[in-house]
Amino acid sequence: MTRLPILIPLLALATAATAGEPADKTADKTADKTAPKVETTFGNTVMSIYPDGRSQKIWLQPDGKWTGLSRRGNPLAGSWSTKGEKVCLKQSKPPTLPISFCQTFPSDPVKGIDAKDLTGTPIHLKLVKGHVEKVEG
Repeated sequence: MTRLPILIPLLALATAATAGEPADKTADKTADKTAPKVETTFGNTVMSIYPDGRSQKIWLQPDGKWTGLSRRGNPLAGSWSTKGEKVCLKQSKPPTLPISFCQTFPSDPVKGIDAKDLTGTPIHLKLVKGHVEKVEG
């Protein structure tokens, strides 16, 4: 039961339209020609911002690993791969269901992308320059 609150923020990266889309098992775990936007996330923060103002943050590394912080500040980690221009995340810390979820990541730091989490809650995904752990507000 304690795994569900941690998993929900991660799954927010998947829109309702792509929530059930499995990761491509043959996808390269590093940025390649099929996913040019992934490179823009390296060294930067991908934020999922919820209506209550809290946000989940993740950081992708070129080696196919990612780390993050849940909306409650709990550490997250896992691996990522690409499927076309989408990034597919699989969480390993804390351990969750063995599911990968795919989402187009934002590349424009001004606009971002509107999406929904698995519960239907609207979220806003945006790319923030640098490794940001706290949001000044």
